[in-house]
Amino acid sequence: MRILHTGDWHLGRTLEGRSRQKEQEQFIDELVEIADAHKVDLILMAGDVYDSVNPPAAAEQLFYDAAARLTANGRPLVVISGNHDQPERVASVSPLVLRQGITLVGLPTSEPVTIQVGRTGEIAKIAALPYPSEARLGELLAGDSGEDELRLAYSARVGKLMKLLGREFTPQTVNLAMSHIYVLGGVESDSERPIQVGGAYTVDPSALSCGAQYTALGHLHRAQRVKGEGMIRYSGSPLAYSFSEAGQAKSVTLVDAVPGVEPSFEEIYLRCGRPLVRWNSTGGIDEVYRWLDEGRDASAFIDLEIRLSEALSMSDIQRLRKSREGIIHIRPIYPQMEQELEQISRSRMPVQELFRKFYQRQTGGAEPEDSLIELFLELTQEERHQPEEGEEN
Repeated sequence: MRILHTGDWHLGRTLEGRSRQKEQEQFIDELVEIADAHKVDLILMAGDVYDSVNPPAAAEQLFYDAAARLTANGRPLVVISGNHDQPERVASVSPLVLRQGITLVGLPTSEPVTIQVGRTGEIAKIAALPYPSEARLGELLAGDSGEDELRLAYSARVGKLMKLLGREFTPQTVNLAMSHIYVLGGVESDSERPIQVGGAYTVDPSALSCGAQYTALGHLHRAQRVKGEGMIRYSGSPLAYSFSEAGQAKSVTLVDAVPGVEPSFEEIYLRCGRPLVRWNSTGGIDEVYRWLDEGRDASAFIDLEIRLSEALSMSDIQRLRKSREGIIHIRPIYPQMEQELEQISRSRMPVQELFRKFYQRQTGGAEPEDSLIELFLELTQEERHQPEEGEEN
């Protein structure tokens, strides 16, 4: 059978107030096109359908439209909830859609999903584990575990449940697993909401050793394979949702599997979505305007860092934003200010006072507007908390 693995749609997500709805609609169009063109038999959606527990109506409508279109020819779709989703909300329409071949798994259970594929006659057994909260794992395993066992690490409890879900795997079935978790060794970006505290919620790859030929994962937005038993992959998100994902090629994963044989996979790269790019201008504001006049990255969302020798006024910032609606962040970098900021740890002077003195020196004594000081504080706070690639937000 041919399986299409996708996840982390985050329907309803915005980028600093900019809607991504049209891009997400384009993704659904492309996903339906891929599923039809490649004659996909089964679609696995590995969580984070929505970006919040209370998504806007347009996001819910887009999900329902996607599910209906993807299953219009009788092709099954299995969806699990992620850590961004409200699990009961995701599964609430199950009574209406189950007969259409749409299986929605909101909360972790101990029962696997069984799918009959019409084209090949094969049966898929799916150990489907939605985002497993600590409390829910305790509830599921409390009935047959002693108190000491319940104190095991989160990873061990995930492993116990995965083995329970895989108990119906046989040599005659296509054996699959699916979950929305952070597996140790995966590369993160800052657009994933943390699902671990101090590493406590990380899952060792050995916890996924339940006999699955292919494990479809969600949560990390970079498409990647994780070392472990069988084939374990994150499909990644269909769109870049933060600037830490700038330059990433987005894709879905196409898997060919038959009982008892190691599956093969192919990444299908996506065309949809506006790129996210970082501009680092060392030539000042004139260089930025030259790039804009040249039409550089015309369709992109832009994170702009600009090195300046003179203060950037509010009117300069407003003019830059009006010149290209895709400019999201503007971070002015002043050489002298960098030196003074290095002294913060050795000085008790507030950052805003350092900026005020710097501005006065640059402008011959002029006082900065309050709005400009507020903007500077926002930018320095944002820069201070900007996670590096591989760190959680």
